[in-house]
Amino acid sequence: MHIIIIGGGIAGLGAAYKIRRAAEAGHEVTFTLVERDDRIGGKIFTDIAEDSDGGRYIADGGSDSFLTDKTAVHRVAKLLGVFDHEVGTVEETKKTFIVKDGRLVEMPDGMMMFAPTKLIPLATTSLYSWPAKFRMALDWFLPRKVRWADGETAADHDETLESFVVRRLGREALDRLAEPLAAGVNGDEPSEMSVAARYPMLLDMEQKHGSLIRGFLAQRKKVEEMRKKYPPKPGQRRRTMFSSFHDGLQFICDRMADAAGREHIRTGVGAAAIAQDGDGWSVTLSSGETLRGDAVIMATEVWAAAGLTRPVDGSLADLLETIPCSSSATAILAFDRSDCPFDLSWHGILSPMVERRPLTGVSLMSSKWPDRAPEDRVLFRGFLGGPRDEAVLEASDEDLLELARTQMVALLGIKADARPRYAKLFRWEKGMPQYTLDHLKRVDEIERLECGVRGFALAGNAYRGVGVPNALESGERAVSKVLGEAGIALEEDAVEEKRVY
Repeated sequence: MHIIIIGGGIAGLGAAYKIRRAAEAGHEVTFTLVERDDRIGGKIFTDIAEDSDGGRYIADGGSDSFLTDKTAVHRVAKLLGVFDHEVGTVEETKKTFIVKDGRLVEMPDGMMMFAPTKLIPLATTSLYSWPAKFRMALDWFLPRKVRWADGETAADHDETLESFVVRRLGREALDRLAEPLAAGVNGDEPSEMSVAARYPMLLDMEQKHGSLIRGFLAQRKKVEEMRKKYPPKPGQRRRTMFSSFHDGLQFICDRMADAAGREHIRTGVGAAAIAQDGDGWSVTLSSGETLRGDAVIMATEVWAAAGLTRPVDGSLADLLETIPCSSSATAILAFDRSDCPFDLSWHGILSPMVERRPLTGVSLMSSKWPDRAPEDRVLFRGFLGGPRDEAVLEASDEDLLELARTQMVALLGIKADARPRYAKLFRWEKGMPQYTLDHLKRVDEIERLECGVRGFALAGNAYRGVGVPNALESGERAVSKVLGEAGIALEEDAVEEKRVY
């Protein structure tokens, strides 16, 4: 059996590596992966550059981490023998600031997502007005919107982020923290973002505890009890919320490509059309060449998948087109430490939509991760665009880098005449799928139609999670579908995944 994979991001590579494992287990299965870009990794792109005075920069232009609690990347890293290359964030410098009226306000202690769980930090912060603080405290007493019937889930009671947060905590809680933290980082518009798809635990929490504050307090208590019950062993790696790899996130993509077999991976050529060809499939490439196989895995952006899928199933393509995508850019800048005369013990800054700034956020990469820049350099990552201001992306790369620089000068206090030692812009055109209201019901229908097309599967971050582990697992599930239809059962699919971290 030969499978054609379209797309060389983490989803496509996850599919390729699983096919290789199936072949090593004795199944007669091969693959060809085609990627339109000249590189693999998709929106995982680590640029490793040398500094003129020695040392190097490790700069992630797309995703820079994954949630430690999601085990897919850990599992694959163990299979590849590179689990020891994983790193966590530097917790000693873990602080986040929010922009308010042009100033940086530290996120209050005790905030779990955007809900307060400690009274004194909430009372003393300047992030919120006093009326807003009282309104947030009312969450403790407000009743549930509705009690779910037996068997119902968050998907049956979806709600936009704006509706949910304003209802539970008030408008200022949305504008000052929930919007940049929960919507902005995902490229979503809060008035359209699906809570059930992005953060179903919030809806579950309201049902179980009747209050977000009570729910997060219960969650914190449970975590503290688990830490007491299972204290870290001597020499054990410290657990952090986010993980990456010492050489950046693209490291895992490269190792998967190596293990799957780079001789089966073609870059610089995309898929122009797909068609069912008898019992198999044909894929016409942008070069004019035609590939033939027994199955196709579509691991592209959802808008590209919609166009390629239309000749196969118009209804499926119509549904794929209902998933909107926003564009963004990442600006990486490194400065001399002497040009940054301010506290460097923090990880990130969020700029709410109400601030009307073109820079939506900043990560201090040389503080967040170990060994990402030479000792006397400071490495920043700035974010531009998204649904709030896609028009800014019409500027040239040079202008966007300068815009990011001037914004950082104004916000952080970098010296006005400081010039970056290293600068690189990464553009992600329509690269951020938005999970709008009732997204899960839409995906259920997409999967129902997908099941009706033999030898065809979708993968990527537009369906059931935008995180790196979610995308990786989607590629693996796609392989299981097309192999299962051919009567090939993989032993690893029958084994329950064990926690490896």
